[in-house]
Amino acid sequence: MNWTPYARALAEETTHRTSRWRPVITSTPRHVFVPRWWEHSGGAWTLNAPADPGAWCSSTYRDISLVTRVGPHHADRAKAEDHPAGRPTSSATMPSLIVKMLRHAYLDDGDALLYVGTGTGYGTALAARRLSPEQVTSLDVDPYLVETARERLDSLSLSPRVETADATGHLPVADGSTDRIVSMVAVRTIPRSWLAALCLGGRLVTTIAGTSLLVTAEKDAEGGATGRIQWDRAGFMPVRHGDDYPEDLAELFAVARHQDGEEVTTGPYPVVDVEQAWDLDSMLGVTAPGIVHEYSEHDGRRTALMAHADGSWARATAEGDERPTIHQGGPRRLWDILDAIRHDWLATGELPVRGARVYIHPDGRTVLARGKWHATL
Repeated sequence: MNWTPYARALAEETTHRTSRWRPVITSTPRHVFVPRWWEHSGGAWTLNAPADPGAWCSSTYRDISLVTRVGPHHADRAKAEDHPAGRPTSSATMPSLIVKMLRHAYLDDGDALLYVGTGTGYGTALAARRLSPEQVTSLDVDPYLVETARERLDSLSLSPRVETADATGHLPVADGSTDRIVSMVAVRTIPRSWLAALCLGGRLVTTIAGTSLLVTAEKDAEGGATGRIQWDRAGFMPVRHGDDYPEDLAELFAVARHQDGEEVTTGPYPVVDVEQAWDLDSMLGVTAPGIVHEYSEHDGRRTALMAHADGSWARATAEGDERPTIHQGGPRRLWDILDAIRHDWLATGELPVRGARVYIHPDGRTVLARGKWHATL
């Protein structure tokens, strides 16, 4: 299979011609790491396992993420007739996003890198080519992903250390031995083990779960770290501690979709697709974490649903950009929380979370602050 023109085109799309990452992407066969994947169509997950080499390369060398695991179901092990239910639990991250995260690490040639979230192994391969295999340790909670990534990396004569571990717990690296940590999974607060693994001045790059907030911070002499929320945006699946995420909120969404609320009001602002309004979604994720969203449009009518594991739910409906009818139930009024954020945004002209300073205590407690605003995660 002549994959090199596809890799060259991907490198040209995702990097500048003088970038040190361009030859790395050009020389790394992404198709080796993604032989099959899941695609969502018509409300169901369907296996894509191209037999034609051209179709395979055309898909795997695009700058897109490809879902490789749904719930506990690996695409590698699936049959054509399988249609798993659940949330994506692993993917081949879009190459430009991998490079963005690694660029934010400010890698030096001699750095020891801890790469959190091995997944297919493609990102680990890029890091190992940019540095050397001996300088890279890669972790994933899924033993199958770790074993498969090792085999694929070995087939390319790349043998970084790839280990099975819960990234929020004990890490298979010595304290103070790591110059850079780059995470391809999102966390709510910075794990203590990450701070312990970093050397003084070592840099970490991660995202806050439930947001598109990209954090960079450097370890200080007190054992914590100081940094900022970058203006760049990045979103990743939240860190897993086992085979799957907790059960979804299907029953509560059914309530939100059809029942009258305990409180019914008229909202001041149009219905919004929160997950596509990245800054608004991030501010809400910091203020009231754990809210799950659904959004739809039919014949000009917009409907947005919100649900939380504490039993709170909300439904907003309206024609176009008219003022919506809001139904809410449960212990909290989720849409009111959202509208309070939107009110502050209009009053001040911005949301303070983007560009905020980040202060990470040695115990992992994380504080975001910008001007008079602050939040503790």
